[in-house]
Amino acid sequence: MSVYKRTYHSYMGEVTPLRTRFLVLTRYGFSDVWSSRITNILFAMCFLPTVIGLVMIYVMNSDVAKLLLGAQNIRGLTIDQRFFFGVMQSQCWLALILTAWIGPRLISADMSDNALPILLSRPITRWEYVLGKLIVLWTMLSAVTWAPLLLLWGFQAYNAKQPWAAANLFIAGGMVAGSLIWVALLSLVALALSSWVKWRVVGTGLIFGAIFIPAGVGGVFNAVMRTDKGFLLNIPFMMTILWHRLLRVPALFFEQRVSLSLPEISIALALMCAACVLVLHRRIRAREVVRG
Repeated sequence: MSVYKRTYHSYMGEVTPLRTRFLVLTRYGFSDVWSSRITNILFAMCFLPTVIGLVMIYVMNSDVAKLLLGAQNIRGLTIDQRFFFGVMQSQCWLALILTAWIGPRLISADMSDNALPILLSRPITRWEYVLGKLIVLWTMLSAVTWAPLLLLWGFQAYNAKQPWAAANLFIAGGMVAGSLIWVALLSLVALALSSWVKWRVVGTGLIFGAIFIPAGVGGVFNAVMRTDKGFLLNIPFMMTILWHRLLRVPALFFEQRVSLSLPEISIALALMCAACVLVLHRRIRAREVVRG
């Protein structure tokens, strides 16, 4: 193309600071995630337990609502840590479904299109690339876990007939801590598997497999070795115990029979997260090896 007009000149506008330039990946990540109609459906579905919880809190704290519904003598239902544990558990498992849909696409698209060397040739480091993708998952999962749970807690504190917030502040802290641990684990597992496979269907299946298959292996280990330590591979079981203890829910029968301490659960979850970080360290490279 001829340039005889000589009207071309360098960009003279404001330059994005280097320390925040990786957020461009986050912006395009959100754009890709929200381009799917299935994402919108799943995201809306994740708020169903919160909506049901809001209705139940309103009914339990309103004499007029109880009278209209003919539910003046509701028994066995109180707005306490058991109630918030049930809602929290529902929200977190729905977050797993959302992760299985949006997680595999975040890195696998760059891997399958051979775009990773080009992206990392820009002023973006490997860990800034991972952080940019991680923010997408972290934001989406936070929006369907601890954020609506805090809304429920605040709604109950507002509608309670007696001073309730100060005596139950530990519930809010437990829900935030438990949700953030779950969000961190899901985000790292999804990104690690997304960097390993190039097909969304396979990545979605692997995310469910990474959560539930070790539980079966742990069960076999317990049966063979006659121990409880195999539960340290059972992510759903460990998270249930962790959420129970953070929210101070009375121990269930199965929990009383299992001798797993919080330090053991914390170490097991930390090792799983470290394994995911190691996978990302090995897979996110600014070069591609082609074997012919």
